[in-house]
Amino acid sequence: MIDLNAAAMRYSSILVIGGTGFIGSHLVAQLAASGRRVIVPTRHVSRSRMFSVLPKVEVVEANVHDAAVLSKLMRGVDAVINLVGILHSGRGPAGSKYGPAFATAHVELPKKIVAACLANGVQRYLHMSALGALPQGASMYLRSKADGEAAAFAPGLQTTVFRPSVVFGPEDKFLNLFATLQKFFPVMPLGGADARFQPVFVGDVARAFVNALEHPATFGKTYELAGPKIYTLKELVELAGAMGGHPRPVLALPPPLARLQALMLEWMPGGPLMSRDNLDSMKQDNIASGPIAPELGITPTALEAVAPQYLGRKI
Repeated sequence: MIDLNAAAMRYSSILVIGGTGFIGSHLVAQLAASGRRVIVPTRHVSRSRMFSVLPKVEVVEANVHDAAVLSKLMRGVDAVINLVGILHSGRGPAGSKYGPAFATAHVELPKKIVAACLANGVQRYLHMSALGALPQGASMYLRSKADGEAAAFAPGLQTTVFRPSVVFGPEDKFLNLFATLQKFFPVMPLGGADARFQPVFVGDVARAFVNALEHPATFGKTYELAGPKIYTLKELVELAGAMGGHPRPVLALPPPLARLQALMLEWMPGGPLMSRDNLDSMKQDNIASGPIAPELGITPTALEAVAPQYLGRKI
């Protein structure tokens, strides 16, 4: 782990884009605890109430997709962190690699961030991608994440990219979702039941960003972030049910029924619980090629050590 006193905190003022989300709230708290000034832009200030007790955090109402606004936000900061990510998008025109929402959030925004960094003399950039991101990946999500990565590595920037597996923690929308569903349904029909994941704790993901920030050995590199154990989706759903106090039988759906289920869930009121593109992502194993790089200074946290504490509240 990097010694912040020895490093004299070269990067003491940090702009965190996407800082009001699940991972962002943990990262902003860790950055503030390290003594840094943190600027968090958001379109909805009401979503940032969790930062009101953190005196080092400044919340700014802003549209980061506006290039002029983005450039203004970067004046006086030492580093930029981009955590923006979405899970759902409509389909793009025939022949396109991904839909318009993915293009805007995962590709166009990183390009604007990089341009604003270069225009304002900000050299340090940390970028959130996703495990399995590939230009010809199985889903629109993975292809758009790969193109966002490509934009992040621009000449003149000291870039570090992180590729986490599915992230778990108290406010996650993964284990919490499956635990909640099992409170109300007697059986869990499940598409992609054999898909493999290596869940990583949100606190470890945040710590990876903080530890890498001042560490020159991380410049220009891409890091996979994953937990200590691999699970199938079926195993994770069963664990969520058991830890939440409502274990249910899990029924693995054959591919045609899984596709039909995903299509139906895409059109649920209030936003998709799952989509056909999510199902496509699960065609690729979401597991790391090796252990977390030692320079990040992290011993990954076991899911079983943390998840029962928050899923148990659903009993």
